[in-house]
Amino acid sequence: MTDGIARPTLLLVHGAWHGAWCWEKLTAVLHADGWRVRAIDLPSAGGQAGMQDDAQAVLAELELIDGPAVVVAHSYGGIPVTQAVAKAGNVSRIVYLASFQLDVGDSLLGFYGAPVPPQPDEFEAVPDNPVALFYGDAPLPEAEAAVQRLLPQSARSFSDALTEAGWHTVPSTYIICEDDQALPANSQQAMAERSGAVHRIESSHSPFLSKPTELAALLSKIALDTDA
Repeated sequence: MTDGIARPTLLLVHGAWHGAWCWEKLTAVLHADGWRVRAIDLPSAGGQAGMQDDAQAVLAELELIDGPAVVVAHSYGGIPVTQAVAKAGNVSRIVYLASFQLDVGDSLLGFYGAPVPPQPDEFEAVPDNPVALFYGDAPLPEAEAAVQRLLPQSARSFSDALTEAGWHTVPSTYIICEDDQALPANSQQAMAERSGAVHRIESSHSPFLSKPTELAALLSKIALDTDA
């Protein structure tokens, strides 16, 4: 409880090539502030699962949560979260963190205007120069350690299209990462127009690694404020 308000559980959903491990620093800060936090591994990272499989994993995790949940989706994770939340009954808010807030019929490839290959490769390799792309403002040793944990991403996850979009019925908030080299701020801004509230943080694509205390404070504010 905080000021008489019951706290929801925070469910953290990572982006492409990553895993639940990427939230470790942020989770430590949130736990210290009394938050209940869960994080999952999406099966498309290191496997051949598609976006719909990822959405089922998110939905299954939400079903394990007793009471309301706020789902924090990073980058690609916004797509399966958007799909899953449409079927979940306990999500009070979606937080899109430098994330793809897409609509029905959209996919990650479609967002970039890229055609779906007739025979896509099984995996998308980790991008070149991931330190600069994902972790530009993180301490270099931590960024390099994170790179060693990245996995190939299922190509199918990038081409699967949404059939439902939970943000139409569940309140959503967008956090724009202003120094993002992976998903530029102007692209984030365009998607953020679909959210009911927008915040900004001066960080690279991964503030959970570079600014976990600042991000935790912002998430706490959003999760406790019905207008955030």
